[in-house]
Amino acid sequence: MCYDLIKQNFHNSNSTICTLNCLILICSYFSLDLIVFLSFHKASESRTPSALSSNSEPVAPDVKVDPRAFLKCRPEYASLSLDLTQRPDPLEWVDVLPLLQKVSVLRDRVKPSDVSRLLVELSKLHPDRMPLLRSDHRFGMLLQYSVEHLGVFSELQLLEVLQSFVWLEIPSSHSMLEEYEADLRRRANQLTLHQLLLAADLWRCIGKRVPQFLQRLYVSAHHHVGQLGVPELVHLLYIIGEGRDCPKDLIRPVEQLLMRHLAQLYPEEVGTVCLGLFKSQTSLSEGAVTRIVDKALSFVTDMGDFAMVNVLKYMRFSYLYHKTWLEAMAQEVPRRAPQMGVPSLMHVTLTCSALHYRNVSILASVAERVPALVPHCRSKDSSKLLWGFGTLGFLPAQCPGFYPSLTEAMRQRKAEFHRFPEHLLTGLLGLAFVSEFPEDLLALALSPEFVDLALRNSKLELKKDLITLDAAVALELPQWKGPRLGSELREEVAEMLWKFAQSEVCLKPEVLEAESALQDLLGGDKFVCKRMILPHTRSIDLEVHLDSNGQPVPVDLLCPKQSPTVIPSLQSWEQMNLGVTITDKLLAQLLKGKNSTDSLDSSDRVTATPRQRLPPDEGGRLFDSVLDLTNDMIETLTKPSRRGSTHQDPSHQGPIKLAVQISSRNHYCIHSQQLLGLHAMKRRHLKMAGYRVVELGHQEWSSTLRKSRAEKLSYLHCKIYDSL
Repeated sequence: MCYDLIKQNFHNSNSTICTLNCLILICSYFSLDLIVFLSFHKASESRTPSALSSNSEPVAPDVKVDPRAFLKCRPEYASLSLDLTQRPDPLEWVDVLPLLQKVSVLRDRVKPSDVSRLLVELSKLHPDRMPLLRSDHRFGMLLQYSVEHLGVFSELQLLEVLQSFVWLEIPSSHSMLEEYEADLRRRANQLTLHQLLLAADLWRCIGKRVPQFLQRLYVSAHHHVGQLGVPELVHLLYIIGEGRDCPKDLIRPVEQLLMRHLAQLYPEEVGTVCLGLFKSQTSLSEGAVTRIVDKALSFVTDMGDFAMVNVLKYMRFSYLYHKTWLEAMAQEVPRRAPQMGVPSLMHVTLTCSALHYRNVSILASVAERVPALVPHCRSKDSSKLLWGFGTLGFLPAQCPGFYPSLTEAMRQRKAEFHRFPEHLLTGLLGLAFVSEFPEDLLALALSPEFVDLALRNSKLELKKDLITLDAAVALELPQWKGPRLGSELREEVAEMLWKFAQSEVCLKPEVLEAESALQDLLGGDKFVCKRMILPHTRSIDLEVHLDSNGQPVPVDLLCPKQSPTVIPSLQSWEQMNLGVTITDKLLAQLLKGKNSTDSLDSSDRVTATPRQRLPPDEGGRLFDSVLDLTNDMIETLTKPSRRGSTHQDPSHQGPIKLAVQISSRNHYCIHSQQLLGLHAMKRRHLKMAGYRVVELGHQEWSSTLRKSRAEKLSYLHCKIYDSL
């Protein structure tokens, strides 16, 4: 009868109303909830390739990794998780037809045990036939019955049904699953910790995010923390990572348990622990992270690529520089790179970049492997690889195929930039660091439409990246005819950056002391301007101008106006406004040594003021109050400032502009004189803008800070006039 009605409706209309009428007839005849039926089919269609836009079509993985490989480490994981590699022996379609017929026969007389058993049996159908099953109206009826009997399922039946949904490939967006999550939340107090972990794992396999249920799991784990052995702890951290959140009150107990069980972990388990902590952005103490990396190092050659990369990810998040581990990576990455996939290579590069660790063996092996993998590169991979290599100053000449291939990969993925505008800017900045400027991509990034898109992204602050890129184009591509940012936006960001600098960088003791000492050396504050000469480089300089004779020229008009409320107090350092005039008597006294200081005239004395206690310099000794003057330094101090004119080109017009930089260790690759990308680009841009860079190196200047005022002045005198 139902079939005849459907047939009649079908022939009576050629419109889509026909289809809807047929569905209503099916659902009413079988007492099926139309909403559940439609939501299933809607969710199913959303999984088909035809329903996906070309912009979001997934890319086939280049190298498959198994994030659940740790489950094979111990048999105990079998009760906590579902092994996706152990699918039930498949049934053929003819074998399930009697089961579907039984659904039609039982209808509203079906029992909870019948529903759970039928779903478990149907889940054994061969995967290729699953679409046929999901389109069968009797299967839709069975799902409806499962929702109706949800409250009377036993805990075991409930978990069996949830597991069957994994094999049945129920879409994660199916509305029915909301009912299941709500029921599991209600039952959380009745479930054991093992059952809760299993349920969380099944939700993960289905692909549905269930944050409220996970909160119930975490509460139970906190209450039963003493029951957590190695498999429970590792699996909990896996679930925490996939849920992207770890409750604060759980961090300390988890760290203590992890340290207690660390010696028992297998290589893949260490990788899982690191990935869970990384994904959930969970910070452990530095000592705990170091011990985890020590453990990984003890069997690094036995770790899979995925586990090894997970350790690197967590080191990046924790900013842990573990020298021995990184030295091991210099051996492991080149050996493994030919078999590694793009995401793994990207994370290796990002970790080296974040830790400022520049190792040619690692970078060269990555650069050699990547061009062959370009078809598999997402925009995320391309942009972050470019950023990492640019930051570490790995130049195009060192890897001829690397930069062009990834630039082309970005062109192929232009459609992704609409959703992820930050990827385009990240990649272009990485290229700019090494003076590479693909004009077609730059025109896209600086176009009004893209700029508007980037600025609308409330989750990310992309203004600074846009400004840096725009200014780099202006300086390095003088013939550029493409789009540029508006002056209003440039001024807004420059003001924002300066306000931040005033509250942070400008107040650093090493900056304040350099500014004050330079003012004394040159004759007053009007000769030193503390400002962001190039705002797009996001850092300050002390600007000094000298004429052709080496005499200082006032620069106070260049300085940005500062509110009195942000002018730093100098008392914490020393009375910086007390200048030191290097007279003949003072120079003679310095040459005699510190035992003769009492013979100085009072007019030549340096008034001492209380100082902050500073740690010893890297050589292990505190500096004496007397400078050990070399012949070169004596000559420098006794010569007049205008000696600089002997090095000056007579044809030079206008003042000599100096940018005095107080550098930090964070401006360089670790244990290296290689400037990081942004800072290398800044040096280049300052020179293009007509400045000579005078660097007060971190080690030199921090050591000089412990010396007397006279010694600081002599150091700065040498630095300024040796640059001419």
